Amino acid sequence: MSAPAVSPELRALLRRVKLGRCLDTLPERLALAQTAGMGHAEFLELVLADEVTRRETTSADRRARAAGLDPTMTLDRWDDTAKVTYDRAVLNELCSLRFVDGGHNAVIMGPVGVGKTFLATALGHAAVRRRFSVHFERCDRLLKRLRASRLDNSHETEMRKLLRVDLLIVDDFALQPFDALDTADVYELIVERHRAAATVVTSNREPIEWLAVMADPLLAQSAIDRLQSAAHELVLDGESYRRRQKPGINAPGDDALDPSPPTRRSSGRRR
Repeated sequence: MSAPAVSPELRALLRRVKLGRCLDTLPERLALAQTAGMGHAEFLELVLADEVTRRETTSADRRARAAGLDPTMTLDRWDDTAKVTYDRAVLNELCSLRFVDGGHNAVIMGPVGVGKTFLATALGHAAVRRRFSVHFERCDRLLKRLRASRLDNSHETEMRKLLRVDLLIVDDFALQPFDALDTADVYELIVERHRAAATVVTSNREPIEWLAVMADPLLAQSAIDRLQSAAHELVLDGESYRRRQKPGINAPGDDALDPSPPTRRSSGRRR
């Protein structure tokens, strides 16, 4: 049975009440209602549920972009067959987002390339869908931006934004040495967010090694102690996860590119 036609009048009305996107699925929903013998209220509920889902997805995508999250790094895209070992109970607990509700932290550690950034970003996407505010930034870029904010007197404003966000994700933490200003900023962020808002850091180094890269040992110890005392620790190990993301080569017959050089067009001149 073909899907019932949608009249121009109905199209115009839907657009006037800003429900024009319903037209994407309305013909199929009309056909389903007809074959299933749906009542008017049941059909209306189905159409409106489609619209709510569509709007929530669009909103989540927009907020994820604003948070700085890579759109390709979501939990459903994590390759569970990768040769990476980790405590699944800890990951499951983090995925529940109870740590965000409780203002706790997560420290994701491991060697280069095992998927630390991927999982941290995926937690950010999950939090965005739960309507938590999220900010993701690489540690060196974050500190460079805060250092520059001192020049135009916007440092306090930038710090307030970072302190207010529900989930702050700092990638590649303590990968490079911190000077005195960097150390002071890290100290303030961690101390002010302690048990008030959730922070996730990823690092190639263990927390004991962070002390060596921070300029002020006392501030460093105070900050790290607070971060760890309220943190779940997820340790990853194994082969580089990035190798699984390398582009492949098409097999013959799979729309492979023609290896022969392009034919030169005639210039129209005779030799």
